[in-house]
Amino acid sequence: MWAASRSRLRDVSAAILMREKFGNGAPAAAVNVPVAAPPPELAELPPPVRRHTPLVERYGGDIAEFFRNVIPIVFGLALFVAVWAILAQNSALPGPVKTWHSAVDVFSDPFYRKGPNDQGIGWNILNSLQRVGIGFGLAAAIGIPLGFMIGRFRFLSGMTSPIVSLLRPVSPLAWLPIGLLVFKAANPAAIWVIFISSIWPMIINTAAGVREVPQDYLNVAKVLNLSEWKVFIKILFPAVLPYMLTGIRLAIGVAWLVIVAAEMLTGGVGIGFWVWDEWNNLNVEHIIIAIFTVGIVGLLLEQALMLLARRFEYR
Repeated sequence: MWAASRSRLRDVSAAILMREKFGNGAPAAAVNVPVAAPPPELAELPPPVRRHTPLVERYGGDIAEFFRNVIPIVFGLALFVAVWAILAQNSALPGPVKTWHSAVDVFSDPFYRKGPNDQGIGWNILNSLQRVGIGFGLAAAIGIPLGFMIGRFRFLSGMTSPIVSLLRPVSPLAWLPIGLLVFKAANPAAIWVIFISSIWPMIINTAAGVREVPQDYLNVAKVLNLSEWKVFIKILFPAVLPYMLTGIRLAIGVAWLVIVAAEMLTGGVGIGFWVWDEWNNLNVEHIIIAIFTVGIVGLLLEQALMLLARRFEYR
């Protein structure tokens, strides 16, 4: 009985569903649903043409920056040469063209030897650089450690401050007679003048750098019970290095400036003696060549130290 009732209910439910779906038992009309047409086959496109970027677009910024830096230098040199040529027309000063021809002759054989006092300009430059290297090296070996100690210890700073303030303004050539008296020879006297002239910038700049180290760093070193050597290599040296390199750069400029004057007075082989010897021979073209040579060598030394300073710069 229950099975027959369940079967009858199933049939009634199916009939109601069919009526709602097809309406009064009529079969539903077929509905045409549009079907999207298959996409047409894409035609093969030609390979893209590789366009080379013009050099102006690729390097335009660098080229513009280059010309912005170079053009003022070129105009400055051109103006200098023009003024020199105008002045040379109304005086005994040799002009740029005549000086250029003499420079070609001088530098065509810069390392000749015809006697102890007759040598090429190359040997004179090397001898001057040797004296500068010895005097400057001795000044750095003494001046930089002394600057660290003066900046580190207040008592030593107060003790040396009047001495440095008194001796630093003295003209470098004023020390030459002292060197001749003590060393009894011209070459050590010239090295002595370079030493005493170039030591002051290194002492002053190094001591100033030590004083600029924040006190908090030194307090932390005391808390950690660091030795004086550890304080130097871990705290002082990295912080003072930019100041120290600035002092070295200033000192090398002073040393190269002084050697020319010192060699004029002491004689021997060197660029200063070469200038004085050419003046005695009334060869003004060679004097002008020596002036430019001294300037170029000094510029190269300064630029090399500036590159070194940027290499080891701490920020």
